[in-house]
Amino acid sequence: MARKLAIRRHDEILRRIGADGGAGVGELAAALSVSHETIRRDLRVLAARGLLAVVHGGAVPHRSTEPAFAERAEENATGKAAIARAAADLVPDGSVLLIDSGTTTLAFAQALAGKRDLTICTNSLAVALHLARQTPHVVHVLGGEVDRTEEATGGVDAMAAIDRFRVDLAFIGAGGLTPDGEVTDYSRTGAEQRRRMMAAAARTWLLMDHTKFGRLTPVRLETPPGDPVGLVVDAEPPPALRKALARRRIDLVVAR
Repeated sequence: MARKLAIRRHDEILRRIGADGGAGVGELAAALSVSHETIRRDLRVLAARGLLAVVHGGAVPHRSTEPAFAERAEENATGKAAIARAAADLVPDGSVLLIDSGTTTLAFAQALAGKRDLTICTNSLAVALHLARQTPHVVHVLGGEVDRTEEATGGVDAMAAIDRFRVDLAFIGAGGLTPDGEVTDYSRTGAEQRRRMMAAAARTWLLMDHTKFGRLTPVRLETPPGDPVGLVVDAEPPPALRKALARRRIDLVVAR
């Protein structure tokens, strides 16, 4: 009987993680009416079978890479446009900006048309091309190897280039936002590059749409200690997540 119950739990765990892109230990324990330790044991068993990946606080499908840029481009376009407008309102004329790669950051770049005298550094080919074609802003592309999936430069050369600029504001993407307010990414290289972007800027704004609330990706994206960090989103986070962000002193802007 115990074995049959465990099999049913495992099937439900895999269903939930597959449908939602990840799930937390607490969420699964509440949904299945078992202890946190039972869920942790189940996750270890499923991970050993190669059916999922255990990450801090829960588990994700057995895929540690982000979907391709083109695949993500049409997801929640309305929400990303709202984030872009709200983030653009945070940019004073004459600023030096560092813009990360990603579909939400591309929407943000498209919202900068009304700004004046900006200098923009980016690793995103799409962001650089749009700004060069559609705006008078000065654009610098961070050198490095081109990631065809992300349509952006990365690696040691891109990271070294970041340090050459004096940056007022960085606008950064990320892989997910755990239920306890921790920002995560898909790879160690991506997380390190974004950490350096944040460290180079006087102020960082993370741009994340609501589909990333509760998403558990494998690598922590650590924010530089003492540096001001804000988060622009397209929907009100759940109360527990909002409290977690406040504990981490992450300012929140909800786009309207």
